[in-house]
Amino acid sequence: MLTPVLLGALAVLLAGPAPRLLARAAAVRHTPRAALVLWQGVALAAVLAALGAGLALATHQAWRRAPDPVSVAVAGLALLVTAVVLGRLLLTAHRTGTRLRALRRRHRRHLDLLGQRDEAVGEGVLVLEHEVPVAYCLPGVGRSRVVLSAGALGRLEPDELVAVLAHERAHLRARHDLVLEAFSVLHRAFPRWVSSASALEEVRLLAEVLADRAAARRAGRAPLARALVTLAAGAAPEGSVGAADDVTGLRTRIELLREVRRRPVQAALVLAAAGALLVLPTAFVVGPWLGGL
Repeated sequence: MLTPVLLGALAVLLAGPAPRLLARAAAVRHTPRAALVLWQGVALAAVLAALGAGLALATHQAWRRAPDPVSVAVAGLALLVTAVVLGRLLLTAHRTGTRLRALRRRHRRHLDLLGQRDEAVGEGVLVLEHEVPVAYCLPGVGRSRVVLSAGALGRLEPDELVAVLAHERAHLRARHDLVLEAFSVLHRAFPRWVSSASALEEVRLLAEVLADRAAARRAGRAPLARALVTLAAGAAPEGSVGAADDVTGLRTRIELLREVRRRPVQAALVLAAAGALLVLPTAFVVGPWLGGL
């Protein structure tokens, strides 16, 4: 009977307090790839723990040697709650994904009508006649777009432009939009007192840091930093991934651009923590079953 309680407590801990505490651990950002895996581990472990708590309680009551009406009722209620949690996740995922893809299709049609292709700028880049300096990518399977405004082209130096294009293409290659979509689903699926906005905000930042590092390897840290400051005045439209549309996060990203030292030990420890988080709820659920064999 202790297993469902422990799993429930773990689910609540990983959904709220843990993300808020982890978001304050700024040192983890120095290994952004491992940190992103850790955040995914926290999210997945929270879901596994929540579902496992209900299943563990249901099976514990149902497999009693002499089940009474109360035990059957508790097992049924536990299964119902588990089904509601899973159903809410799936429904939110469907609604979020449908809305985003419809938004991107509509935006893509507008871009194809209003944007100008300029191969001198870059292959597959669309330029919009707009004064505000903006750069963003619009993800899509085989139909992605990199978009620049005329204001951005007029203000960016050649090396800065190379950095911006490398940044946006890094987002598209890594499909950061799918990671952000998954965390948006988790954030919207549950009440605010359960879910934490810290996870979504931190994952957004880490995705930008990873794209920044790819761009810095291509064009250098200084041109990228200058480009990000230039683009800070603009904001990417909903459904896209922009280079610089968060002033607070931008300060952090520029500070992290100074990071040149590799941290293999920290990365290994962070990845190990992510793996341990996934093993923990699984062990709580599977352990009692194996012990009864």
